[in-house]
Amino acid sequence: MTTVPDEFVGPEGRALASEMLRRMYAVRLFEEATIRLFHAGELPAMVHLSIGQEAAVVGACLATTTDDYMTGNHRSHGHPIAKGARLDALMAELLGKKGGVCGGKGGSMHLADFSVGSLGESGIVGSAIPVATGAGFAAQVKRSGQVALCFFGDGAANEGVFHESANMAGTWRLPVIYFCENNGLAVSAAMADTTAVPDIAIRAAGYGMPGVVVDGQDVLAVYRATRTAVARARAGDGPTLIEAKTYRFHEHAYGLQVPVPYLDDNEVKDWRENQDPIALFLARLQEWGLADDSVRAEVTTEVDAAIEFARNSPYPPPEDAYTDLYAEAHS
Repeated sequence: MTTVPDEFVGPEGRALASEMLRRMYAVRLFEEATIRLFHAGELPAMVHLSIGQEAAVVGACLATTTDDYMTGNHRSHGHPIAKGARLDALMAELLGKKGGVCGGKGGSMHLADFSVGSLGESGIVGSAIPVATGAGFAAQVKRSGQVALCFFGDGAANEGVFHESANMAGTWRLPVIYFCENNGLAVSAAMADTTAVPDIAIRAAGYGMPGVVVDGQDVLAVYRATRTAVARARAGDGPTLIEAKTYRFHEHAYGLQVPVPYLDDNEVKDWRENQDPIALFLARLQEWGLADDSVRAEVTTEVDAAIEFARNSPYPPPEDAYTDLYAEAHS
């Protein structure tokens, strides 16, 4: 048996290891369920899957607290799941039901759950970056001690709003963690064809913040990198740019038909067989004597219950279309 990492020593450490595995399984099994629902005609639209990228989102989110802010992107299910959102309410949202986290109005690409600090996600590339920056500014003004964790992809790193936000955060030393899930593709465009530098993290130097590259398939490595960035942000030392090298195992959007194939089948096969983040973590847990064989079964039951909850939830009534448009005044 190899030496157990410090993070996983003792009852709290074992609980952390188990929660890492549980949340990665939650992302994977939830999204595999969406594939089945898509083929059954129960989902109203295509879905953008995080399968293959579970370690990046879970490792990052577990380094924050429930009170910390988080913004995601169009690849949206993994982020709130990793932040601790309820699976039943998320599934109901995908099916457009009133019991969903946004009352059935957001759908797959526009999930938000304030109860876990998830401020929202959007199909507009890069649009959540200024939202997270603003949340960090609010936390700084309020002196709340909160941080904002901002997820985006390598494609969004080429949007002007990323550079504007990073410049502001660096100048004002805002408590923001810019987290790039670099899967090497912006839809079908390879990063090498769209970006002049080999690592997105290099750009951090231009905005006065640390830039860190981490193996996005290693949940513990991601957790450690994000934990360091969170501690730095809480101490008032400003933002960090983390780049997690990862890979998506499916098309940009499940069911999307592309005229010219761009994925290498052998490459996808290699990542699935040798770089699956869940399989890698399971192997290490076994080495450390921390394997918990009950986790997958428990999450499977939770996902099945979420599907039933979503199916049995009513659709929102027509009059609800005009609610949630404006902030309600409180006397």
